[in-house]
Amino acid sequence: MLNKIDILLSERSLAKWVNMLLLAAILTGLSAIVVSTHSVWSQWNLLLHVLSGGAFSLFVLPYFYFHFRRTLGFRRAGVLSSGLLLLLLFCFAAASGWHMVYYGQSEKLGWIFDVHLISSLSFFSILILHIFLHIKYLPIHRRKSELGVFPSITKGSGKWLLKINVSLQALVLIATLLYPTPLVPVASGPVVDNYEYSYGEHPFRPSQTEVSHRGFVAEEDIGNSFSCINCHQEIGQQWIASMHQQAASDPAYVTNITLMVEKKGIAASRYCEGCHAPIALLSGQLSVGGKHGGISGTLANIQGISCMSCHGIQSLPHIKGVASYEFTPATRYLFANSKIPLLQVLHDQLLKMDPSQHKRDLGNPILKDPKVCATCHTQFMDKDMNDWGWVKMQDDYGAWAASPFSQHQAGNFASESYLRCQDCHMPLVSSNDPSANASGLVRAHHFPGANTFLPLMRGDTKQFEATKAFLQANKIRLQIDPPHRKDTIQSLQFIDESIRNSEEASYFYYLGEMAKIEVIISNSGVGHNFPGGTIDINEVWVEFRVSDSAGDIVYTSGEIDIDGEVDPEAYFYRSMPVDRAGMLVWKHDLFNRVGEAFRRVIKAGESDIVKYQFVVPSWVRSPLTVSARVRYRKLNNRYARWALKDKYFAIPAIDMAWDSLEIPVKIRKEVTSHN
Repeated sequence: MLNKIDILLSERSLAKWVNMLLLAAILTGLSAIVVSTHSVWSQWNLLLHVLSGGAFSLFVLPYFYFHFRRTLGFRRAGVLSSGLLLLLLFCFAAASGWHMVYYGQSEKLGWIFDVHLISSLSFFSILILHIFLHIKYLPIHRRKSELGVFPSITKGSGKWLLKINVSLQALVLIATLLYPTPLVPVASGPVVDNYEYSYGEHPFRPSQTEVSHRGFVAEEDIGNSFSCINCHQEIGQQWIASMHQQAASDPAYVTNITLMVEKKGIAASRYCEGCHAPIALLSGQLSVGGKHGGISGTLANIQGISCMSCHGIQSLPHIKGVASYEFTPATRYLFANSKIPLLQVLHDQLLKMDPSQHKRDLGNPILKDPKVCATCHTQFMDKDMNDWGWVKMQDDYGAWAASPFSQHQAGNFASESYLRCQDCHMPLVSSNDPSANASGLVRAHHFPGANTFLPLMRGDTKQFEATKAFLQANKIRLQIDPPHRKDTIQSLQFIDESIRNSEEASYFYYLGEMAKIEVIISNSGVGHNFPGGTIDINEVWVEFRVSDSAGDIVYTSGEIDIDGEVDPEAYFYRSMPVDRAGMLVWKHDLFNRVGEAFRRVIKAGESDIVKYQFVVPSWVRSPLTVSARVRYRKLNNRYARWALKDKYFAIPAIDMAWDSLEIPVKIRKEVTSHN
């Protein structure tokens, strides 16, 4: 068992380190509060605060033990109470501090930082009170003893304490001055030699992209998505499954961008790459000698639309599309882009512990505005690309703005709430991500849409099923209108002729009669025109089928044949672009497009009526079964065989809406006259 002298000596040996670390933690903590700017110094200061605070929390526990063993016998209620309160506040400060070191700060648990701040400041305040009460109520005989007013502090330790802390602050200052890399990216960006200015002085034309510093962007400032996944693992996995990540590696895109480069040169690829491969565009790759995003193994090909491609958008020069955004590189943290594992860990740790600058840079409110989607989901072609003139093409944003969902119109069709692009394509999902809100929700980043072939090609069943569910979410509705007859007896009961039309008539067909059926297709839930996107290469059509009770086919339209081809006479929703010679532009080589010969879509909140007619054969068995469905296939077969080449496979058709109806068949009795 330790005697009083041993306890005192143990307390004194610990007190020296406890006081030094406490002073360092207090000075660095107060500095972080007073100077809240994001700088090299502030981050070195934060590292010192974490190191000193963490070490203090380890040294002070045994110090508390020895200090309480030595002083518990003294009858000073105020000193004892403040000491116990100090222990409690230390527990709160240490627990919250270690939690932030291990887990980082998050939106959902933002209160933990408040606990740390309040408990630490309170600890400092109560410590002063504790010292004051100790001095005030210390008996005179103990003041005059050789142990002095502060028995646990040895003579000369004050000077040592001051020297160590001055040295620590000097080290922070030296590290700040010697740190080689500025946190704000270089104003002019990297230098690109022999860059080709084929479309005027602007380096990114014909893409509409701008950069805030009016120069190129270092690859590591836009192509760092896998670093983001270190902290945002759930969101990162969603992004990897998304079409955004595959925007440049999509084999169909690779075929098209390769064709464009062959026909018009690599500079022309800037038109596509601003949306499909921003890393290649902004880093200055799209010039003679560079590599476009369709080239396998490049950073642009691997990441497609990277995290920073969206989160680096600072403003929108306009919403005409073709990558019409202004990009701003994020402010760096210490050791950003370092190849040394330890420094990478320190970088991630700094970002986790103080994500305020990160949030300011990457959480731009503009990302909540549906206009940000217009930058790439709106498109036009100008004379410098098609050698013809300005042509409007895809415009999902404009269609949304004109829809009832945008609330831009006086009328309201389907919803009383304002619905953005993000609300459908980035729904809120539960997550443990650091950016989750107070309810534990984040915006999903797998971006469900209409691409079904890429998940299947990669074997990503989960993404395919999510896409299929999105397509079948009752946003498109189909109804077969019963063919009510006006020439039939509606009821055996006598009804006045003036009100007969108000009663629903029965329906049937006679053998040999010309049957006429109407199918009503409604766009009740899609926030833009249906179909949207690349409707020149996708397939959306109505399959209509009539059979009798024996299963014999009476009439069909829109069926897929044994070769996977859709009936060419089917009722399609699509666009048929043409070139200057009036020929169909079927390869999606948009630089040849000057207009379109045909376009059929259903606007949001509107319906389309498809009419079918056929003769009821004499051999049918009653009743007729009429069925119809809206079918969707990502990529029509002709384009898919050309674009996917050896990667071609039979892309399944998805049923988006369907209905069926049974119609009785009767024999018409001939009326004969008797003379």
